[in-house]
Amino acid sequence: MYYYLQDSDDRIVLRRTDDITDLENASQKEVWTPKDINSAFHLWSPEMYRINDKWYIYYAADDGNTDNHQIYVIENKSDDPFEGEFVSKGRIKTDNDNNWAIHPSVFEHEGSWYMLWSGWQTRRIEAETQCIYIAKMENPYKLASERTLISKPEYEWERQWINPDGSKTGYPIYVNEDPQCFHTKDGDKILVYYSASGTWTPYYAVGLLYASVGSDLLNPDSWTKLNKPVFTQDVDNQVFATGSPCFIPSPDGEEIYFLYQARATDKEPYGSLPAASMDTRSPRLQKMEWDDDGFPKLGVALSESEILAKPSGTKPE
Repeated sequence: MYYYLQDSDDRIVLRRTDDITDLENASQKEVWTPKDINSAFHLWSPEMYRINDKWYIYYAADDGNTDNHQIYVIENKSDDPFEGEFVSKGRIKTDNDNNWAIHPSVFEHEGSWYMLWSGWQTRRIEAETQCIYIAKMENPYKLASERTLISKPEYEWERQWINPDGSKTGYPIYVNEDPQCFHTKDGDKILVYYSASGTWTPYYAVGLLYASVGSDLLNPDSWTKLNKPVFTQDVDNQVFATGSPCFIPSPDGEEIYFLYQARATDKEPYGSLPAASMDTRSPRLQKMEWDDDGFPKLGVALSESEILAKPSGTKPE
């Protein structure tokens, strides 16, 4: 089964299906509505993981002010995430100053669990800057180390916040967000894909960091950052604001696909400040290949009108 999580601003909805290309007909269940007013609003980017025979969903939420976003986690002891009950394990404190933190994702490496997320170095003054951080985890709901910054918006393609028509946010917002862990073909490198520039612009794109297996993942010098995006808008195919990739196998395990978000227009869809409830992005699925160095080859963002074969092993309708 494939599990697909979706935030609805004030709740989390879980879907499951044996055909990831047919999400609209997937069974679904509302699995979490916060009761604590401090985390009852703007639930963003939930992700679910199986850790120590329990299900954990990580997400970001706030008290109604998006500047107060923090990371939270809920736990379900049932074997089936559609059964049992998710209960709050509280907020995951990411730094002593309680800086803004969103888009948590976790991964296991050499017997230890790590958390990646996007956060502020300091509170916004004249501009907002989102960076990628990593920390080792003590358990599924507590960090064991200080946060380590491994990427910040430094290249022009990571710092786009003004649309082609001149529409923009009320202040500059430079973005590195939504980190996702993957690996090279032979597993010798850890890959962290992330999204850069504003989601409200057509320039939202995917960047890549990598570190050698066996290196100290909490040392910034272990990470190499590519100076160009690895996946971006395709004007000819009318695909814009490409970002948030995650990697999944076909049902038979013979192919690997990446699921990402994009929109079909380069126009500002919702005024001067992003509002998730008015977002026009949609989930997209494409097959990936490997390049000669064993890195994923994502190709170009394909048109909505292009007909693709279903992932290998998908049950016939």
